[in-house]
Amino acid sequence: ENGAGVVREQGAGDPSAYHRLRAALSEMNAPFEGFGDMGPARIADVTGLAPEAAEAAADRCFSEPGIWSGDEAGLAAFLGALEAQGIAARRGGRFLTLSFGGTKADRMGEIAAGYGRPTVIALGDAPNDCEMLETADYGIIIANPHGAALPEMAGEADGRIRRSRAPGPHGWSETLAALMSDLGIDV
Repeated sequence: ENGAGVVREQGAGDPSAYHRLRAALSEMNAPFEGFGDMGPARIADVTGLAPEAAEAAADRCFSEPGIWSGDEAGLAAFLGALEAQGIAARRGGRFLTLSFGGTKADRMGEIAAGYGRPTVIALGDAPNDCEMLETADYGIIIANPHGAALPEMAGEADGRIRRSRAPGPHGWSETLAALMSDLGIDV
């Protein structure tokens, strides 16, 4: 859930943080439409997910992705009110995601530590992926037709971070295969 937490087994997550987050949002009455407001059909519509995947995306434990429809001044006030309650906001490719903190880089490190710190390759396409891409041993920036290109990142000059030419799964597959070949890993 965008770095806000890790669910290690399907159905094993504790949704208490999510319920606290939704309660705080309901008191604000802001022009923010979260996944909890949308339901699976609308989630499928705004994400392009299949109905079953949208149903799974609606099942939250830690964070609330959503769409801000107000103006910039209202957004600044909204973010300030959230911060006063300990709620962090991270902008992704299409959504503003709210949580009680944590980043993808934090969770990636936590998961890697559980495996004895293996070589870590991170893939991302949005501003909320930058820390994760820079923290990983290798990063791949996936072309994102839904948002502005990420700025040049530390590690690109030496090839530790690469960019895909194609978006989505094709860009992911092509660029990861090239990296693995360069690392001498047979696929």
